[in-house]
Amino acid sequence: MSDGTPDLTPLAASPDAGTDVTPVEPGGGVVARYPEPPISRFWAKLDSPFGAGFLLTLGGLGAFAIGIAFVNLSTIFIYIAFAMFAALGLDPVIKWFERHKVKRGLAVLIVFFVFALIIIGLLWLVIPTLVDQISAFVTDLPETIADFENSDFFHWLEGIFGAGLGSLVNEVETFLTDPANLAAIGGGALKIGASIATAVSGGLIVVVLTLYFVLSLAGIKASFVQFAAARNRPKARSMIDQITESVGGYLMGMVILAFCNSVIAFTLHLILGLPFPLLMGVLAFAITIIPLVGPVLYWITATILALFTSPLSALIFAICYLIYIQIEAYVLTPKVMSKAIAIPGSLVVIGALIGGTLLGLLGALIAIPVTASILLIIKQVFLPRQDAKV
Repeated sequence: MSDGTPDLTPLAASPDAGTDVTPVEPGGGVVARYPEPPISRFWAKLDSPFGAGFLLTLGGLGAFAIGIAFVNLSTIFIYIAFAMFAALGLDPVIKWFERHKVKRGLAVLIVFFVFALIIIGLLWLVIPTLVDQISAFVTDLPETIADFENSDFFHWLEGIFGAGLGSLVNEVETFLTDPANLAAIGGGALKIGASIATAVSGGLIVVVLTLYFVLSLAGIKASFVQFAAARNRPKARSMIDQITESVGGYLMGMVILAFCNSVIAFTLHLILGLPFPLLMGVLAFAITIIPLVGPVLYWITATILALFTSPLSALIFAICYLIYIQIEAYVLTPKVMSKAIAIPGSLVVIGALIGGTLLGLLGALIAIPVTASILLIIKQVFLPRQDAKV
């Protein structure tokens, strides 16, 4: 100042100073801004390389242990998945009884009793015949191959592939007629017996779990609804009901279509005089229950086996069964599945391929209903939220 009094007006500190002081108008007051304290991070506390390495190793070992446990429990998860889908497949039948004034417990008892009678009857009728036909197949295999080698079709193939085709067929015959080779394929008699025992015990576990799931299906769905917020529970309950009903209808539809395939295959083998009609009918049911690729796989397999008996009969079978596949794809499947599930054809193929690649038969079975469930969630949850955004 001009009168010699020192100027006490606070000056703004330079940006490099520890405190930023800026005058504020009016009044000439100042505001001091101090730098924010450094954020305390987890890694800043690991000043010891040994401690950091120890914690990282523990985390890796924990993740590895969880992975090993998941792999060891994968069989249990598969049992649970099969049982849940079987319960959803039986639920429409049980609801039909409930609509006719039958209590759910009694309806479950009736359904399981009827299915037990059907399975016992099929086993009683099919197993002796299957054993006889499998024995006849192994016994008659040399004669069947000899007839095939004397056929005009074989000579035509030999003209294309050369004389080595006959040696190849003989080697295949020698391999198939040697029981030791068949046992080696299965890993030995002991391993085959263990596999059969495991399959039987697994089937019993699935049956028991299915019974529990069917009886408590309403409670299971209510438990899932509780995970949603209270305001969203009515919508969540509706979506869960739609998903379970579509899965149940889809599985029942797959069983119906597989049974139709089985009847057609048995009838064609019987009419054309092809061997082992009952065995091929059972094989058709087991293969065609796989969605999409099942009928095509059976068509190829049955046609190749029929070639060993009669090329003409094999050709007729291939044409007739191919016609049935088209009828099933364009007539039967839309009628059976129209009320159960509706998703674009491209997503059906993609879902089945992904599911089969990841989980095999189980993945192929559940891929389509899982795809439909995802689409339902997208349509009723995600898209409405996106439409509400402006």
